Amino acid sequence: MANSVYQINKGINKSIEFKGLKAQYIWYLGGGVVALLIVFAAMYIIGLPTYLCIGIILAAGTFLVMRIYGMSHKYGEHGLMKALARKQVPRTIKSRSRKIFYPRPLKGSNIK
Repeated sequence: MANSVYQINKGINKSIEFKGLKAQYIWYLGGGVVALLIVFAAMYIIGLPTYLCIGIILAAGTFLVMRIYGMSHKYGEHGLMKALARKQVPRTIKSRSRKIFYPRPLKGSNIK
């Protein structure tokens, strides 16, 4: 066993990357391509001219790829999730009463 050769995976804790796209953006692009394929099939079944369908899908596909790559470069691996989470945090919390800050008496106790 002293002469065994083992390959070392040097990207163990790194996220996957494909042609510059990182992490979840690969899935977004894949989902967009599948959606464009479904839209193309629907337009073709409806009876629109083939070249019109191809032109619309090519334009939408170009916009999709540019948008996904732009988000990947702008936000990075986890930045989009952080930006979406930041939008969920309220700017202010309004309370019209101080009642919520007073401790409630326990059931069965004589404290009022």
